[in-house]
Amino acid sequence: MIELVLVALFLSPIVGSLPIAFAWLLEPKREWSRKLPIFAVLGLFVSLLCSLYILFNFGGIEEAHRVQFEWLPGFNISFAFMFDYLSKIMGVLTALIAFLIGVYGLEYMKHDYRLGWYWFFFNLFTASMLLVVYSDNLLLLLIGWEGLGLASWALIGHWFRDDDELSFVGIVGRKVAGLNYFWSPSLGAWRAISTIRVGDMPMFFAIAAIFLLAGTLNISEIRWSELAEEIGGFGIFLILLAFLLGPFTKSAQLPFSEWLMTAMTGPTTVSALLHSATMVAAGTYIFMRLSWYMQPWTIHSTGIEAIYVLVLFLGLISALYGALVALGCRERKVLLAASTMSSLGLMFATTSASLWVGQIAIFVAFWYLVTHAFAKATLFLVAGHLIHETHDRFCVGGRELAKHLKLAFAATILATLCLSGIPPLTAYWVKSAMDGIMHHLEHEFGLIPLALLVLISAIYSAFLAKFLSLNFLKGEFHLKSHGGGRLMGIAYSVMGSMLILLLFAYLYLPEFHEFVAEGFLQSSLAVGFIVLITYIFALSKPTLESPLGKALGDRLYLAFLNDYVVPKIGWILARLVEHANSAIDFFCHKAIPSAFELSSRAVRRIQSGSVELYLRISVAVFLTLLVFSIALGVVV
Repeated sequence: MIELVLVALFLSPIVGSLPIAFAWLLEPKREWSRKLPIFAVLGLFVSLLCSLYILFNFGGIEEAHRVQFEWLPGFNISFAFMFDYLSKIMGVLTALIAFLIGVYGLEYMKHDYRLGWYWFFFNLFTASMLLVVYSDNLLLLLIGWEGLGLASWALIGHWFRDDDELSFVGIVGRKVAGLNYFWSPSLGAWRAISTIRVGDMPMFFAIAAIFLLAGTLNISEIRWSELAEEIGGFGIFLILLAFLLGPFTKSAQLPFSEWLMTAMTGPTTVSALLHSATMVAAGTYIFMRLSWYMQPWTIHSTGIEAIYVLVLFLGLISALYGALVALGCRERKVLLAASTMSSLGLMFATTSASLWVGQIAIFVAFWYLVTHAFAKATLFLVAGHLIHETHDRFCVGGRELAKHLKLAFAATILATLCLSGIPPLTAYWVKSAMDGIMHHLEHEFGLIPLALLVLISAIYSAFLAKFLSLNFLKGEFHLKSHGGGRLMGIAYSVMGSMLILLLFAYLYLPEFHEFVAEGFLQSSLAVGFIVLITYIFALSKPTLESPLGKALGDRLYLAFLNDYVVPKIGWILARLVEHANSAIDFFCHKAIPSAFELSSRAVRRIQSGSVELYLRISVAVFLTLLVFSIALGVVV
């Protein structure tokens, strides 16, 4: 039975997308082919049913169940799937959000000129993420990982013609210090795939090294303590660093963040899926899975400790950078993209704290991922509806727009309040637990982690309020209604309602008792009050009109690192390699053959057969040696 469930889970989205994919290749202009995306959404629904079956039929939520099928038994490589606490819930989360976004996409994408391409890669995106979620084998996981990369490239550059400014990022035609400060869909896709490859290659070699040293690729079977003892602290540090470069780039942590901002050139449905339950969430999820089975709190290794310290502060700094950038952004989707980067940084940082506080840190980070996924998917779908109605990708709107799009207005209020960490709403309880975890690190790092978290939380609530204010309260109103949007409204309303269900789960389920306990502490209430104040202040003053605000909106000009500095370094290295190749070519093909030719000619001249010539050469050599001997004796 489980074999059929797994086949349906991974293949039904792809199979469901094939009718529209083939029909679009054959008859893209026929109206009947535009009705076929319903089969793609049905494929997503089948995956959702399969994920629910796994959740409710393999023991309790906290019980782990492993399913394995032989693949390459001679190499101890198998199709291994793990149904544990993390994967059971993450699988349902991924399938549910993909299905709801698919429903939204039926209306949002119905007039698109590449429906076959879109639905095939959208469903491949979902199937690849599900493979990452449930895989216990690192090689199988890598297949899903690469599927995510391929699908993201195809979807980010979906509008490859670059003929609509509405799909660009930045102000078209703008230059900063001579560099184009706007990005087209085709460029955004290239940026994404090229940046991600920077992390994927060392991750691939790290997986090979793990297999060579540990003898297995199954995450749940790798004995990290023995591996760390065998190769030493520096060795385990290098392997983990190489492996984590994949999650760092996928989750757009510094300095790999720019691709995520310009990935907003893709359809909004893609952005919603990418930022909530796939792609960028895959990086943090893999780190959680790795830590869940590694149990770093039980291992005494300087290398593992160093890597977790690195992830802690890289996550916090990336979270602060993302929050500041979102505070200055005026583009709807770029603002939300920067906020995603900030949330992912908090997930990395909180998970890394497990080294010092134990498994509870992974638990908190995971439920923050779930909360963030529903809230961010809701906000992205609202942003898509706003772009559809205003025909503008920048934050414009007002109270008249709020009256026109009541569901969007209500969903935005709900999502921003529930995600910002205002008591007693959904994210408050998770962030209170996060505060408690950072407080436990005081012995190791003082108050730095906690202070950074409080600062990030305050800025986070401010830019969420800014998004609400500029789009529905204080923005300039530009309504260009296209009509419709009912199906889109239903999709993000259902998505937003999941935040209310999560709130009840946090308050009433026993497993979240520690969340609630932390939420009632005076320190947590004080942080919640700070968050509330910044939210209210940003509602009344949503714009940051200053050189600093402009610099933040320009992402502190980190784009120069991607578009100018790194390419310049690349060209310099290319020229050095070219010169080195020229030198090697000259030395091997000209200098050495010429030297041999000259020496062979000299030898041929000597070998004349004349005894008189040989005597002259002998006398000359004898006299030369005699002169050198005399000179050497004089010097000595």
